[in-house]
Amino acid sequence: MRSYDDAKIIAGGQSLMPMMNFRVVQPSLVIDIGKLVELDFIRDDGEDIVIGALTRHNTVAKSDMVKQYLPVMHEALKHVAHLAVRNRGTIGGSLSHADPAAEYPMLSLLLDAKIYCESVDQKRTIPADEFFAGSLSTTLAEDEILTQIKFSKLKTHTGWAFEEFAQRDGDFALAAVGVLVDRDADSRIQNVKISMMGVGETALRLHSIESGLNGQTYSDGLLEAVRESLGDFLVPNTDLHASSEYRLHLAGQLFKRNFKSAWDRATIEKKND
Repeated sequence: MRSYDDAKIIAGGQSLMPMMNFRVVQPSLVIDIGKLVELDFIRDDGEDIVIGALTRHNTVAKSDMVKQYLPVMHEALKHVAHLAVRNRGTIGGSLSHADPAAEYPMLSLLLDAKIYCESVDQKRTIPADEFFAGSLSTTLAEDEILTQIKFSKLKTHTGWAFEEFAQRDGDFALAAVGVLVDRDADSRIQNVKISMMGVGETALRLHSIESGLNGQTYSDGLLEAVRESLGDFLVPNTDLHASSEYRLHLAGQLFKRNFKSAWDRATIEKKND
């Protein structure tokens, strides 16, 4: 029997087809799962929103559930590629492709997503921070497919912000930053989450910066100090589109703006929230 160890799964085809066109990959077999309607859904699951792997970008972007419970995702999806890609591309395909300049990998880290995978022999759940192994690389096994992703709903008092900088609308971002933050009655920072993309081999969660900010009293000076320290944590690549120094500069400016926007959106936590 012929072996197809290099077979590739295709759903929307917005990542695989360009790679095949440029001979980056040359699979002996392409398996189209695009008609698995069971994997095309957005579901309210109590404290979570669950999205099927074959759900198109446009479907997620237009979802009232996503807009209400995951507003930072709703905002970020305004920047995803161009219309044709949004109509065909899928959330599962984007996560499996693991492009470091794509929005979904960054959002999955920011929102502590749980990624559900399945093979003939087993089912398993991979936390987002264990899913991305490197640029265009994940911890998916060769015989697994991604089936669904679970995102915890944001609390009503949580502030959020997302912004990215690209040379043209729809292009991959040179840098992007997402922020979630709560504030307590004394205007101290609580439960902050910061994610970035375009500044590393994968999208990033800045856990060490989060730890340093939690419990601090918010001030512009505090944000400036963090911005100045980003070079200790980030080493962006230089490529045809931007230098490492410019990406780091963008990341710093976007961090300050987004943190302030998220803080302004945050309301004092209520005990019964």
